Amino acid sequence: MVDKRDYDEDDVRSRPPRSTRPRTKDRPDYTKAEQAFVIAVDRGRTTCLFEDKNDLIITAMKSRELGKKSVVVGDMVGVVGDLSGSEGSLARIVTVAPRKSALTRTVDDAAELERMIVANVDQMAIVLAAANPEPRHGFVDRALVVAFDQGIKPIIIVTKCDLADGKEFLSAYDDLEIEIYKTKRGDDLTTIRGALAHKRTVLLGHSGVGKSTLVNALVEKADRATGIVNEVTGRGRHTSSSALALRLDSGDGWIIDTPGVRSFGVAHVDNKRVIGAFNEFAEAIEHCPTNCSHDEEACALNHWDLDEKSKARLTSLRRLMTSE
Repeated sequence: MVDKRDYDEDDVRSRPPRSTRPRTKDRPDYTKAEQAFVIAVDRGRTTCLFEDKNDLIITAMKSRELGKKSVVVGDMVGVVGDLSGSEGSLARIVTVAPRKSALTRTVDDAAELERMIVANVDQMAIVLAAANPEPRHGFVDRALVVAFDQGIKPIIIVTKCDLADGKEFLSAYDDLEIEIYKTKRGDDLTTIRGALAHKRTVLLGHSGVGKSTLVNALVEKADRATGIVNEVTGRGRHTSSSALALRLDSGDGWIIDTPGVRSFGVAHVDNKRVIGAFNEFAEAIEHCPTNCSHDEEACALNHWDLDEKSKARLTSLRRLMTSE
């Protein structure tokens, strides 16, 4: 049994303070941070371009002040520190400007784990092959859903058109009025260059569809590795390991090449924003019940006076939003 006794102040042990530095609400002043464009992110190192300094390129790392905030290709960031760009120099990214758009995909639909791919793009080019590997509606549909959700203009670029014309596959998107460009190895790319001019365009596609070959044709110094398609699985192997922004040879636009993706989840996307991107349905949507999924009997769009063209577009949109 423990003896009972009176305790006095000598029995009290005081834990020493963890830090003698006084707390302060003051934060570092980064108003003089230089603004740069992120063109690559790889293993914790970020490559930044200063367009107003004769395209000076520097390497930087994210500062602790940014916490868990991600930095991705396409971001406009504030940079401090060594901005010389000399070999071995390393600056710090201290701010990330508000994004006008963000291309994200859900890595695991069950867990709804999102991963951001790029930011601040005007256009999404969905690159698919007419054959080898065969095009898949599921991937294209999901990419379109994210584009409509973020207000990014989608276009479709079909490669390997010497193997097939892809007409039947592409007919599923006729009602959505998406611009479609077809090409094959060695083709004149003048029309595609025109579609990319004066825009920041992210290229998105499965491995093996010829995305890197297309990039090398559009940007002479790109030197992106190209791969082949596995004859057994029908899938390509990854040839690009990270996203990279490249200025077009014409100098009037940017393309962002991304690693080939095997899956593109959209669990994070709100269908109301997707269908809201189509102005012809705006008035009808105002009469929808609260939390309407726009794919149910009570949806006002089912009872609205739509012309045949709008009905066809609505059918196509609903297919996109329920794509597995």
